[in-house]
Amino acid sequence: MNELKPKLFEVMKGYTKEQAIRDIISGIIVAIIALPLSIALAIASGVSPEQGLYTAIIAGFFISFFGGSRVQIGGPTAAFVVIIYGIVTDYGTDGLIVATILAGIMLILMGIFRFGSLIKYIPYTITTGFTCGIAVTLFVGQVKDFLGLSIASVPSEFLPKVGAYIQNIGTINLTAAVIGLVAIAIMLVWPKVTDKIPGSLVAIIITTAIVYFAKLPVNTIRSVYGELSSSFPTFQIPSISMKLIQQMISPAFTIAILAGIESLLSAVVSDGMIGDTHKSNAELVGQGLGNVFSGLFGGIPATGAIARTAANVRNGGRTPIAGIVHCITLTIILLALMPLAALIPMTTLAAVLLVVAANMADWSSFFRLCKTAPKSDVIVLVTTFALTVLFDLVVAIEIGVVLAAMLFMKRMAETADVKAWKYTEQPDVTPGEAEKLCKVSRSIRVFEISGPLFFAAADQLLAIDSKQYTKVIVIRMRSVPAIDASAMKSLRELADRAKKKNITLIFSHVNEQPMSVMKKDGFVDYLGEQNFRANIVEALDYAESLVK
Repeated sequence: MNELKPKLFEVMKGYTKEQAIRDIISGIIVAIIALPLSIALAIASGVSPEQGLYTAIIAGFFISFFGGSRVQIGGPTAAFVVIIYGIVTDYGTDGLIVATILAGIMLILMGIFRFGSLIKYIPYTITTGFTCGIAVTLFVGQVKDFLGLSIASVPSEFLPKVGAYIQNIGTINLTAAVIGLVAIAIMLVWPKVTDKIPGSLVAIIITTAIVYFAKLPVNTIRSVYGELSSSFPTFQIPSISMKLIQQMISPAFTIAILAGIESLLSAVVSDGMIGDTHKSNAELVGQGLGNVFSGLFGGIPATGAIARTAANVRNGGRTPIAGIVHCITLTIILLALMPLAALIPMTTLAAVLLVVAANMADWSSFFRLCKTAPKSDVIVLVTTFALTVLFDLVVAIEIGVVLAAMLFMKRMAETADVKAWKYTEQPDVTPGEAEKLCKVSRSIRVFEISGPLFFAAADQLLAIDSKQYTKVIVIRMRSVPAIDASAMKSLRELADRAKKKNITLIFSHVNEQPMSVMKKDGFVDYLGEQNFRANIVEALDYAESLVK
């Protein structure tokens, strides 16, 4: 159970006043960074601005309190925008709440059943492909607000969305576009001035003041969404039906996998920054609880945010107290300052997300993989990227994982090899091996199998042939680390063929896993234990005794 024990309970032993001050300062700074991002990500996801703050407050608290990382900061992230927008468009708010809660439950179960280490089996090509795909989709999704286009309803699909932009390019609001460009310029230049205050916050304050005092004709949060609620989120149970639950299983699974990958990746990055080791399963449980309660309090899916977590570390945060302070600070802002947030120009929020989209995609890795990776990896990378952009993340991850698995099995099958054995000089050969091979009788055939024997390679076993004069076949398996049921079936067929021809099968150097499978299958009893030998010398000695 120690794997599931929250980090908070461990790090509080020996907690000092000095560290408490650093955690509080860091938590306040991270809250200031999270404020514009939470609002912008909520709007981009097709929900109200308040819901972004609800998510950062509720989910962020549970992720910090129950998670397995010392410094993880939880909240809404850009990775979820595309999938949330699709769910809201097709199934409404109730569908989103159900999907968020289901994803949370899945994450909790993944943690309880120790799936934390399994996340590493999602290939790097898939994570790179869908991250770049999300970045492109998120970038394109901000064009309407950034340019101030007058479009009654923007399609959720990528190509129709681009088509709608082209058709309505004549409605561009030049004033909004200029304000958006000013916001981007501030965000690019400000880090050269100081990194203590986030450039996104400075851009929002300056452009909001310009639009408000100059009374510029630019859409703001208030003009689009009306007055924002400044009350704390209330507990709410969505309208649930079995049909809706069934419809949300697939997107919920995608949210859970995405949240697991991003949160654990963020935890690994922060481990390197502070010299600590996170608890992956406890982190999944914390992420799960965060999403369950985020859904119940009107929020959206959440996960560990790499940028905010890194900012927490850089500003001195070293315990989950910093994450909890970040939630408290956002709560104060929600209750006291939300009327002012309604004045933020929509083009400025779009500019913030354009910069986020540009920064989240690792294009250098994408193009390097396209140039240097094996062809099968490039296929997975490009396919995942294209499906994320043209369809959605659910389809991209499902097909990407299946395609990666199939190509991996193909590569593994190609490594499996069955060939007539020939002695070659090696420093670790069994004593007397060379001499034995020289004296092998003509009626004894020796084959060596290399590589894992599973269903994609099992048919190679049936390639083991015999001549008319063959009395014994020796199969050397020192290089076979594992076999599966399909390989056992092929071995049975091979044994049956040999018996019909009065040929004895002898196995040499069978490793632990293959031997265990053979015993459970009854194959060892079927052939007789005497036909399984420790090494090639013993196997050939026994084969010669049978021939004589």
